[in-house]
Amino acid sequence: MVTEPLVPGAWPRCGPWNRAVLLSLPDMKWLWVMAFVAPACAVPYNGTAGGTGDGGRCTLQHGTLGTEVLLRCPAAAGGPVEWRRGGTVLGTYPAPGLALPNASLAHEGHYSCHHPSTGDTWATICLRLGYPPALPAVECRAISYPQAVNCSWVLAPEPLLDTDFVATYRHGVWGATEPGECIRTGPRSCSFGDVQMFSLTPYVVNVTAVNPLGAASSLLPFLLENIIKPDPPEDLRVSPIPGETKKLLLEWSPPGSWPFPEYFPLKYRIRYAREGSVTQTIGPYEQTSYTLMGVRPGTLHHIQVAAKDFADAGEFSAWSLPASGTPWMEP
Repeated sequence: MVTEPLVPGAWPRCGPWNRAVLLSLPDMKWLWVMAFVAPACAVPYNGTAGGTGDGGRCTLQHGTLGTEVLLRCPAAAGGPVEWRRGGTVLGTYPAPGLALPNASLAHEGHYSCHHPSTGDTWATICLRLGYPPALPAVECRAISYPQAVNCSWVLAPEPLLDTDFVATYRHGVWGATEPGECIRTGPRSCSFGDVQMFSLTPYVVNVTAVNPLGAASSLLPFLLENIIKPDPPEDLRVSPIPGETKKLLLEWSPPGSWPFPEYFPLKYRIRYAREGSVTQTIGPYEQTSYTLMGVRPGTLHHIQVAAKDFADAGEFSAWSLPASGTPWMEP
């Protein structure tokens, strides 16, 4: 296993390998994060570089957009090298290699290096450009309290290169417990369970992004009850009430991701507006139905509902999908 620290801008080995990254975290102990990645340093080459071929393979090299990227010829012995791109000769350049100032996506592609006199091909290089990972912006929510925590993250700017993520969590900042794996639920999301309710010890989620140009790690500490945010209520129905020209019956269900509504009830907020009017918000209410009174007869009304933990922990959900209805009218 390779255990030297990851150096941004260096990706020294080809083929599958393990990389142990030593991260220095503020106010915490040193933490080793193991990232398993398998960049392929030899990729198919679907063009002719000129001169003698090299079996249709090329060496993968990465560079950072907007910087000077230096292409190196693996077989050169430190002397001058002729460089080509496709069938076009770019020129003969001295060691250490071909410099591409202010590299842009237009510079990506296949390059080849050759003996300056005979034109024999020494190597072909596949250039990929992007950015080192930015610090992941991590968000965690307890949408299925108290069963699990769901986390997701974004990178800005996008690295434009294959980027791997390692997500872990621990209960307590100072390492009183061993870190656990936050199980991946998507390319940039994960989930973990077995949480402790009402604990005053924070959970800490650590997301590390790794690509060929570097690594970046973000920590998100939180108390479980502070991140409760249910999914929106479901199956909202708006019905007329027979004989009532100024009333609408609203009914809905708790979100399906909320596991125990009978033990951990929700309260609900309602917003409504008739066609072309200002939106009004009322509530919260504890029940999953409500009679909206005083509505204008014969007019279409649009309704949405949001949910929150009954004990007022965390925050309200996003609004549900809208539903519409018109009060009962005389036949």
